[in-house]
Amino acid sequence: MVIKIALLVIFFAVFIAVGISCRKNSTDVNGFVLGGRSVGPWLTAFAYGTSYFSAVIFVGYAGQFGWSFGVASTWIGLGNAFIGSLLAWVILGRRTRIMTQHLNSKTMPEFFGQRYDSNKLRVAASFITFIFLIPYTASLFNGLSRLFRMAFNVDYAVCVIVMAVLTAIYVIIGGYMATAVNDFIQGLVMLIGIVAVIMAVLSKNGGFMGSLKAMSEIDSDVMEGAYVSFFGPDPMYLIVVVLLTSLGTWGLPQMVGKFYAIKNEGSIKKGTFISTFFAIIVAGGCYFLGGFGRLFTTQEAVDANGFDSVVPSMLSGLSDVLIAVVLILVLSASMSTLSSLVLTSSSTLTLDFIGKMKKGEMDEKKKMLYMRIFVAVFIALSAVIAIVQAKSRVTFIAQLMGISWGALSGAFLAPFLYGLYWKKASRASVGVSFVFGTGVMIIQLLVSLGVLSVSGPVLTFIFRNSLYSGVFTMLASLIIVPIVSMLTQKSIPEKVDNKFDCFNATVRVHAKNALADDDIENDK
Repeated sequence: MVIKIALLVIFFAVFIAVGISCRKNSTDVNGFVLGGRSVGPWLTAFAYGTSYFSAVIFVGYAGQFGWSFGVASTWIGLGNAFIGSLLAWVILGRRTRIMTQHLNSKTMPEFFGQRYDSNKLRVAASFITFIFLIPYTASLFNGLSRLFRMAFNVDYAVCVIVMAVLTAIYVIIGGYMATAVNDFIQGLVMLIGIVAVIMAVLSKNGGFMGSLKAMSEIDSDVMEGAYVSFFGPDPMYLIVVVLLTSLGTWGLPQMVGKFYAIKNEGSIKKGTFISTFFAIIVAGGCYFLGGFGRLFTTQEAVDANGFDSVVPSMLSGLSDVLIAVVLILVLSASMSTLSSLVLTSSSTLTLDFIGKMKKGEMDEKKKMLYMRIFVAVFIALSAVIAIVQAKSRVTFIAQLMGISWGALSGAFLAPFLYGLYWKKASRASVGVSFVFGTGVMIIQLLVSLGVLSVSGPVLTFIFRNSLYSGVFTMLASLIIVPIVSMLTQKSIPEKVDNKFDCFNATVRVHAKNALADDDIENDK
């Protein structure tokens, strides 16, 4: 217990110290939200990775999908690394950095407003962001409850409140730069922690080969050895999970926002490799670990306690030192994601919603005050929702958490991607994508709650759960935006060429290295 408490005290003390030391970088809006657009590749890559992987992944998804797919769940982690990290950096990184600076946009809603010349789209995007980030943030707290109960026998509400208060302090004081530096420290903890935990857990069943042999002997209705097969017992469901958790990051404001703040194009190239390596170790490790969950608990226990109990069951027999490492690992993952979410939501609400609803332009001091207030409000709301959900098991909240990712990505992914690459994307197509993405996921919420029923093989397949409907909204929006844009060319913004001029670099050639006119004539 002394070791656990000592590590936690050091952990929190470092975070607060970083927040205080970074306060000089958060004296204006640009510094508070983007760190002055001067964040290097290592900090940005780790900030991207730690915002991506939280307690939801380590405790919730790793337990749930490791149980469902066995060792094949490792594909989810690899999908996160190569689709959610590598491809995201390659396809979105450079163009996002260049165009957002050219348009002077600090948030995703502001990008929509500037790129498509529409304050209505900007306000609508900020509203969607705020509404669906709250339950997503609340879900972060849920993954911590069982681990803290196992390690300290501390009430869940106490854990949530302490984590919320400490996160609020360093984000309010230090802004984006504080979260980036802390994310780097948290990322190092996650890299070391996940490797140590995997080795310790697998050693209980004779190492990697012994654990594989034990997994191969577990019965399955599909086939013999299903939980050590290449694609697991349900390949279609596995593909859906990979797509949602990987491609979905392309439309999440808190993820894309990392590209806004990176220092320059050279940093993006370095950050791409760093971020991918981080994701392979952390995401691949989490899902690989979860794939052995059936060796440590039973179907009856999972039915009684839920999938969130799988990973804690795997960890319960570890030494006190490793339990402390796991706690720090999960806290690191959760607090880094939490800080990113609250900073994204507060800046969006201030700059894109309140700022546009108020008459007249807000000065810098007022914007800073509003953002700091909303950081506190956003964290408080998320903490209350998490506590209410944990204490009362309110079905509505649990289902709302599940659809948050799909709603945000379904609404934003296609308009953002086409906005960076295609001049003919229209305002109307963006509005349709917003309505379609959120509309489908609201229908999913009603179906999940039993308020609405669907019939027919297609609808039943789409609304099987929030993962299927989330992937459907993302893929469908990639088709909807170009089709609607072709039908609504009148709503294509004017002077769109000027917005893409930022990608046209001017190359100067020295006269001594160029052909003179006489030389050209002689060649002819």
